[in-house]
Amino acid sequence: MEVIRPLFIPVLLGTARKGCQSRHAAQLIMQELQGRAGVEAELIEIAKMGLPSDDSGEAIKDQGFSASMERADALVIVAPEYNHGYPGLLKHVLDSCLKEYIHKAVGIAGVSAGPFGGSRVIESLLPVLRELGLVTIFWDVNFSSVQNVFAADGKLLDESFIRRIDKFLNELIWMAKTLRYGREQVR
Repeated sequence: MEVIRPLFIPVLLGTARKGCQSRHAAQLIMQELQGRAGVEAELIEIAKMGLPSDDSGEAIKDQGFSASMERADALVIVAPEYNHGYPGLLKHVLDSCLKEYIHKAVGIAGVSAGPFGGSRVIESLLPVLRELGLVTIFWDVNFSSVQNVFAADGKLLDESFIRRIDKFLNELIWMAKTLRYGREQVR
């Protein structure tokens, strides 16, 4: 009987701000991923990476991050919207890898204190992720007015997010399985 290795899906917390609400969103998605059979997940916080800022691209590659991206079958990016865009440090981190991303699924959870739920951060990240070789899924998770979604201690206040995340993860896992098959079987 063939043993199927679990899908490995890291969750990338795309901000370095202290006390950010995005952390609660990333932890909720991690919790939901960890509850899935056949999935291993890891929370990666860009704030803890300590990449140098005097160079860029593969010259600053963090070996741990690179290894996680190489092993990953898919990736979830939890990105707050800052001034209609994504955090510069997130771009700096994403640009540090290239070949590790090719033909792997990615889903984005946008976070915003405003009513649009990070839709603008998602919109601005899509061309970047495609250029890196990632395959974006069809669903996003939008945490709008995030201060009303989570209590200060991170407790979820709006249970409708469980259904939204479920739909998002179903699509991500389907795409991750499909792309893994392609990477391993199609030459």
